[in-house]
Amino acid sequence: MRLKRAVITAAGRDEARLPLQRLVDRDGVTKTAIEIIVEEAVAAGAHEVAVVVRPGDEVAFRAAAGNAPSKLALIPQPEPLGYGNAVKMAREFVGDEPFLHLVGDHLYVSTRPADGGADGVVRPDGQVVRCARQLVEVAEAEDCAVSAVQPTRENMLPYFGTVGGRLVPQRKGLYEIDTVVEKPTPTQAEQELIVPGLRAGHYLCFFGMHVLTPAIYPILDAIGDVGDRQLSPALAKLAAQERYLAYEIEGSRSNLGVTYGLLLAQLALGLSGKDRAEILAQLVDLLARQR
Repeated sequence: MRLKRAVITAAGRDEARLPLQRLVDRDGVTKTAIEIIVEEAVAAGAHEVAVVVRPGDEVAFRAAAGNAPSKLALIPQPEPLGYGNAVKMAREFVGDEPFLHLVGDHLYVSTRPADGGADGVVRPDGQVVRCARQLVEVAEAEDCAVSAVQPTRENMLPYFGTVGGRLVPQRKGLYEIDTVVEKPTPTQAEQELIVPGLRAGHYLCFFGMHVLTPAIYPILDAIGDVGDRQLSPALAKLAAQERYLAYEIEGSRSNLGVTYGLLLAQLALGLSGKDRAEILAQLVDLLARQR
């Protein structure tokens, strides 16, 4: 497997404007969320990036993408039929090759340091291996579809698809997926999605990025309206059809669509970057003045 393309979905009713919001990245540069997400994809090795948008939003997204790669495609989703349908819109763009998929309402902050090269020394400037790059490395090494996951508290289950499976022997953070459920209840998760080794009350929830094979498209076609609304039912069938893994990313994700999501995403970016000390000092000062 060699990944060349990435697909970002940003056409949902509740998420279409979120990627246009401006934040300050870890280097102190003001950018839109979609620009940061596109950079994530390019750093992972994608030479061509497609963004699925609502009809009429193409101009706004192209402007917001900033210094995006020249091969940036804006693909309209004619009707708001759902997440799975948005992924289907990129079928011609993807062709018969595997692709990186990211959602347009999440931002990612890596905690894996980049090494200094052959000597394996961690770089002193704090450079990191981006989250999407971590995922792509695993997918290319394992030659199969891989979804990024993160152990997540059960009170957050209403926001994420969740997987059940088992740890791959002698591989830290890599799991064979058996089951995929979209936004399970705590009871359902306890019955179907327990993964040995996780802390009590925690489950493996999607991180907002996947490396998928073209096999996802006939599955989406076969399950029709169900697959149009959500991607998780198709991923559950993918797990039954071919080898499909989950990888625990070294990093964190911020959902821009939840209450205070933009604020928390900005804090995560700022605290991972060069202005960390200044931001912490200002936060301490702000907290000290609260009554």
